[in-house]
Amino acid sequence: MHYISTRGNAPSLTFSAALLSGLATDGGLYLPQAYPHWQAGDIAALAGNSFADNVAALIAPYIGPDLSAETLKTMIEASYSTFRHDAVAPLVQIDDHLFLLELFHGPTLAFKDVAMQLLGRLMDHVLRQSGRRATIVGATSGDTGAAAIEAFRGLDNVDLFILYPHGRVSEVQRRQMTGVGAANVHAIALEGTFDDAQSIVKGLFNQPACRDELGLSAVNSINWARILAQISYYFTAALSLGAPHRDVSFSVPTGNFGDIFAGYVAKRMGLPINRLTVATNSNDLLVRALASGLYRPRDVVATQSPSMDIQVSSNFERLLFEAYNRDVAKVCEAMAQLSRERQFDIAAEALARIRRDFAAEAVSESETREEMQRTYRATGIVIDPHTAVGVAAARRQGRRGAGATPTVVLATAHPAKFPEAVEAATGVRPALPPHLADLMTRREHRTRLPNDLATVESFIRSRSRAAQHNSAA
Repeated sequence: MHYISTRGNAPSLTFSAALLSGLATDGGLYLPQAYPHWQAGDIAALAGNSFADNVAALIAPYIGPDLSAETLKTMIEASYSTFRHDAVAPLVQIDDHLFLLELFHGPTLAFKDVAMQLLGRLMDHVLRQSGRRATIVGATSGDTGAAAIEAFRGLDNVDLFILYPHGRVSEVQRRQMTGVGAANVHAIALEGTFDDAQSIVKGLFNQPACRDELGLSAVNSINWARILAQISYYFTAALSLGAPHRDVSFSVPTGNFGDIFAGYVAKRMGLPINRLTVATNSNDLLVRALASGLYRPRDVVATQSPSMDIQVSSNFERLLFEAYNRDVAKVCEAMAQLSRERQFDIAAEALARIRRDFAAEAVSESETREEMQRTYRATGIVIDPHTAVGVAAARRQGRRGAGATPTVVLATAHPAKFPEAVEAATGVRPALPPHLADLMTRREHRTRLPNDLATVESFIRSRSRAAQHNSAA
């Protein structure tokens, strides 16, 4: 299996090379040359397997000969041994045809752990095999940073720099990033938005000399391996509800479009997904784009679901690539227009293809609070505001006549990550699990930096060990 860039001007790479590269050298995102297709019988045969067994089966074709089956299986089992629920991602019914897929049982209480625990092990293995070090730089709207720090802290072959928007994440999210104190971890409080942080990360990767000297790699969902690991829970949830003999729909709280793009890949692989609902908060770029065909970011609005406070969804480029039948010229034209004019139009035929697979709903702040209240009153289950956005979007789709198919809402975060918002809506203040009981008293380690590429680059250069090590190697 080889990987190609959405912009067509970067070399195709093996899985291991794409894993370490993250962003393609032409600024594009890597995708597999083809999606392996699973027949209904092969999908049915996954039923009853452990979560780890299914991950191994589903991702092995994408990795190819880069890792032995035994090595991959060992990594996967170690990754999910860190989760507090034996099922890893249990399914819970909350209404007729409506289910929650609990993806928050990992060490940092967010769905990012499902991919990041495996990504850390994969990258460490590849780096050790090649005798190299990497400088990992990531932007986070809250959860990716904590998950990356948990996965990569203490690793000798990695220096990790996480940029998060200062004052725009919850206190729990911030302390999960700043309360670690590992020598190879650097939490950067950027004076800006997530989109600003993401822009700086891309700016670093788009400087070839800097990229090569520091051995830059990415852990955001621009890294294909993040998407790959998330495919598995779409399959396990659908199997629990009767797939492949029954269609299943998904409602996904999303900002950067990575998590829901994993569902699109699962569908391309043969999983019978009826509908993928893009569920957003007031930062409704994706809803507007699917409704009008005009992709035009606005200013980011701070909400009670901060992980979705995003206006430039990086992974949407991957979907454009597929919607344009992999025509790199059209993708490059759209991305160039976005850079020049801060907007682009999606061609009618491409938009029609997107609408065949996706619906989109924007959920207001008041609707988010109401859904947290409603779910708690009806079921006794406390959900976080991001999950509430997904549930509200699913209910709205049901009222529009799409409710006969079972719908799975991805419960992306534990409610204790957003205690103030949850308590304001439900009157219940969710407690942190025992392994994080001391989180709020840990010493914080962070550096506040201005929204300036040169300043951030200088900070990273002064602390990264990769340049000297890799030149000597």
